[in-house]
Amino acid sequence: MSEPSMSEPGLREPPHDVVIVGGGHNGLTAAAYLALAGKSVLVLEREDHVGGAAVSAQAFPGVDARLSRYSYLVSLLPQRIIDELGLEIELARRRYSSYTPDPADTRTGLLVDHGDDEATGTSFDRVGAAADFPAWNAFYSDTGRAARALFPTVCEPLPTRSEARALLGDDRLWEQFIERPLGTALRDRFQNDLVRGVVATDGLIGTFASVDSPDLAANRCFLYHVIGNGTGDWDVPVGGMGAVTGELEKAARQAGARIETDAEVTAITPDGEVRYRHGTVDRVVQGRHVLANVAPWVLWQLLDGNAPASVRPGGDRGNDAKPEGAQVKVNLLLTRLPRLRDATVSPEAAFGGTFHINETLTQLEQAHAQADRGGFPELLPCEIYCHSLSDPSILSPELVAAGAQTLTVFALHAPHRWLTEENNDERRDRLQAAVLASLNSVLAEPIEDLIMTDAGGRPCIETKTTLDLEHALNLPGGNIFHGPLEWPFLEDDEPRSTSAERWGVATEHPRILLCGAGARRGGGVSGIGGHNAAMAVLEA
Repeated sequence: MSEPSMSEPGLREPPHDVVIVGGGHNGLTAAAYLALAGKSVLVLEREDHVGGAAVSAQAFPGVDARLSRYSYLVSLLPQRIIDELGLEIELARRRYSSYTPDPADTRTGLLVDHGDDEATGTSFDRVGAAADFPAWNAFYSDTGRAARALFPTVCEPLPTRSEARALLGDDRLWEQFIERPLGTALRDRFQNDLVRGVVATDGLIGTFASVDSPDLAANRCFLYHVIGNGTGDWDVPVGGMGAVTGELEKAARQAGARIETDAEVTAITPDGEVRYRHGTVDRVVQGRHVLANVAPWVLWQLLDGNAPASVRPGGDRGNDAKPEGAQVKVNLLLTRLPRLRDATVSPEAAFGGTFHINETLTQLEQAHAQADRGGFPELLPCEIYCHSLSDPSILSPELVAAGAQTLTVFALHAPHRWLTEENNDERRDRLQAAVLASLNSVLAEPIEDLIMTDAGGRPCIETKTTLDLEHALNLPGGNIFHGPLEWPFLEDDEPRSTSAERWGVATEHPRILLCGAGARRGGGVSGIGGHNAAMAVLEA
């Protein structure tokens, strides 16, 4: 029998209780929960491997280093999911929170040391921010209270705004974090521009916004960055991000889920029919429920215009604007850590947490305003993390013995609007040069002199633009959150009559649920979207 062409109906598969579109970490989480509950589950992944953005890869030919290529730190993955699925995941806690050179005098900088409160206070004094040290401690005591109040709700049906406010139990904090722009709290509580900038960055990762924007986009991003597991700590996944995905895949398969790779979904109907191309064969499968572990914008396209407002992308449910990412990611492999201009801080301490570069509040706001006008900042605001300091297992023993280290750079305020298919290569080179220039502005030696070479003699540096992410991961506009983040609660007048609405995974098609980062409380490597979609199916 000949294979069907694309114009023919395709081979019909046996129906499943649940068909999951996309084998990223959220899709695997949902598959594991549903298969454990006895449901027949089919996961369809277009790539030849699962994991989506949460993967490890040998990025440089002939170099035995497996980098967390896209996502790189873990905070929002609830311990509850790890325990319930029996995941053997090790997360390394970093002693140092951050180091930030003072751009006004790069011979000094602010080192936040979780292991030495006195040393942190001394560091505040050295950058002229002694008065902000008690304010810093009080501020993060407040975010800790918000974390302990709100994070336990992320694996439960959504609270309403009023219920969430009552859980926090502090109207002053609610006003600061939820009702007023983040910039107001930063200026009210801190005097030093550098200190304000360090705090502000948690509101800007993956979010192209001013901290003063009345749409509160920075506030929503900030809240998710400070509530993880009730502490807000961002940990290093031992073995790389692929170790997290590997455990989720194992849990899903052992529970009985069927996972198909090289299976690209081409269409979904509101009644749960999924069309996909597996290898060279077109297939059709019916799902009692379909869980979309793709961006809402992508789901809208797969539904071929059948999607109502609730699954369309945009800041409000009904705005048809394509999501926009605003970052550039650079992975490097170095022969050793670079020397600093600040002789009082060791490179191991500075790179042991998050290394902030050109991220005072003034610099962040100027970079956003310039980029919003179409301009290109001279020095991109950047932050760096070094996986190999906390977890050398991603490197071969030979590389470890030689002192090699990885660096991951995440540059802010590089919006997708800069890029086209025609200029992407040129803009990638320009962005990479801007990132390296930003690094060199605070280092005691050129970073280029420390970059290792691969088996072909090429520098071990890999740069990903938002358009590269769109191509590689099907992230519209390169938006790492699949679209604008939403509050982890419902407005008091929002509907919550169905299980999908209560769990924050609803579309207006009852059979079609969101289960990825585009679900309410999505974003980041958390498994929350997958868990909540699974709970909505089981509750229904």
